[in-house]
Amino acid sequence: MAIKSLNKQQIREWSLEQKDRWWYENVWKGSMPQLTLRSALTGMLLGGVLSLTNLYVGAKTGWTLGVGITSVILAFAMFKFLSKIGLGSEFTMLENNCMQSIATAAGYMTSPMISSLAAYMLVTNKPLPMLTTMIWITAIAILGVLFAFPLKRRFINDEQHPFPEGRAAGVVMDALHSGNAEDGLLKAKILIITGSLSALIKVFSSQPIMEKIKLGFLTVPEYLDEWVYKIGVLKIGGIDLRQLTVRLDSDVVMMAAGGLMGIRTGVSLIIGAVLNYCIIAPIFIHNGDIVGKTLADGTVQYGFKSITMWSLWGGVAMMTTASLFAFFSKPKIFVSAFKGLFIKSDKNDSDVLKDIELPMSVFVIGIPLVGGIVVYLAHKFFGVSILLGLIALPLIFIFTLIAVNSTALTSITPIGAMGKLTQLVFGVLAPGNITTNLATAGITAEVAGNAANLLMDIKPGYMLGGKPRQQAIGHVLGIIAGAIVSVPIFYLVFLHKGPENLITEQYPMPAATIWKAVAEVLTMGLSNLAVSAQWAVLIGGILGIVLEALQIVTKGRFWLSGVGIGLATVIPFNTCLAMFLGSLFFWLAQKKWQDTKTWAEKVFVQNMEPICAGIIAGGALMGIAVIIVENFVL
Repeated sequence: MAIKSLNKQQIREWSLEQKDRWWYENVWKGSMPQLTLRSALTGMLLGGVLSLTNLYVGAKTGWTLGVGITSVILAFAMFKFLSKIGLGSEFTMLENNCMQSIATAAGYMTSPMISSLAAYMLVTNKPLPMLTTMIWITAIAILGVLFAFPLKRRFINDEQHPFPEGRAAGVVMDALHSGNAEDGLLKAKILIITGSLSALIKVFSSQPIMEKIKLGFLTVPEYLDEWVYKIGVLKIGGIDLRQLTVRLDSDVVMMAAGGLMGIRTGVSLIIGAVLNYCIIAPIFIHNGDIVGKTLADGTVQYGFKSITMWSLWGGVAMMTTASLFAFFSKPKIFVSAFKGLFIKSDKNDSDVLKDIELPMSVFVIGIPLVGGIVVYLAHKFFGVSILLGLIALPLIFIFTLIAVNSTALTSITPIGAMGKLTQLVFGVLAPGNITTNLATAGITAEVAGNAANLLMDIKPGYMLGGKPRQQAIGHVLGIIAGAIVSVPIFYLVFLHKGPENLITEQYPMPAATIWKAVAEVLTMGLSNLAVSAQWAVLIGGILGIVLEALQIVTKGRFWLSGVGIGLATVIPFNTCLAMFLGSLFFWLAQKKWQDTKTWAEKVFVQNMEPICAGIIAGGALMGIAVIIVENFVL
């Protein structure tokens, strides 16, 4: 069924009251079940479980991925099956919409744990109490909800911004529930099959588990180049490639993540990885700037940690200048963010949505109340002065406007840029206070990110005729589910050996590394770095600006990204290679299979997202389960 929408002229010329009345009369499905007990429980269950996929992917890449479409397909298939065997009725479209809002909120809850909070624990070398982390991420996420909803009527109802990922979720739900059921079931089958295969590969990749069940001979090696080293050692500049992380691994989850990221990001990653690990690292190892670990037999052992402790400075500078240049090069984002901030309706107009939208009193009371709680928690948990905490609150408002506008137009939520801007501000306001720098940046960036992502979830509800206040309640339920599930697992899997072992070659925690590095530079100064690292900062910063300028001048035709190349300095070569191979595979599939009548095009092109989502969900969840079994069961 075609989704009804206004045309461009109507969006431009109609008043907000006219648009709201049109939506109420043509799209609103008030009688359709939405936030039901089963949609709430399903969303919390799926969201809690799928939030663990973002822990895994975030620990590997520093990015979090949306779980909305994955949860939509799984819920659709589950209730379709239950209805067929007589154990219940099918999900309504709006039940599925509320469910995905809950699940997505839970999925995004992991962001602080793999970025600002992880960086804080690395700096202090002390783990935060689990309850502290749970309370903190819940408080800033709820504050994000409160900041988001006053902007909903402007960005979604009035200006009708696309919110591309949200729109995609709406189209998928409409297709599943109103279109060809066979296509919907195919997506579900693909997601379940690829997820099961990915999970199976993770089990077969665990030598301790395979040995325990007497199938050690079937173990899938972590690295697929071991047979080469039975012949001889491969070297660059006299250094073993394995010590440079230049290897081919078997992590299909990272290949699927690369498929979702696309070929341009994949190419930037592999170019950055080749430059960093194959050219720059060997040079500076010989120069003595990259220092390895001396073993008992007198040999020096290098590896990811040794290399990234030097190379991250140039990479972080490149990512910082690239993201900030791209951000500030689009002044329309700022103009449109603040233009029409307060929407005024004709005083004679009646508000047809007064019982559908969240009442404004929720925000008038809620923002100061929850904002005050966040300021107090920042003081109690992180030692941030009350005054500096209060200064962070207006920054949240400004950055939320900008982040929402960016997400509305591009689906890109610039959390990294927001965090760096706050770090710059508090580098001036609180010089030398690295913990305040990290905590305040965490507040503004994470609240702005939560607000932008919430409106992304609200978009499909608007498209399909859902009740936004029920989605808001659902979003809070998702926040609770994400905190309850993901926080204990984060501590169990990644922090059980302490913050000093948080960063490993297998789980490099790149987002936390970047936050920590920026905070150190801003609070301690560049003079504390090695001279070669200072030059790397200068060169990386200039290259970041140049690469982003080329993208703007060529209107996106220039492929290389400063953020992508810089990111390769804080991720091992083998992970960059896996993501590149995944992006390359789906790019080649799109080029090769263009005939819509072929089976290959239907599976690998039309259903690329379910394939990647299935592989990521199955492999990431089983990957975390394997870590727990290896460390606490065997």
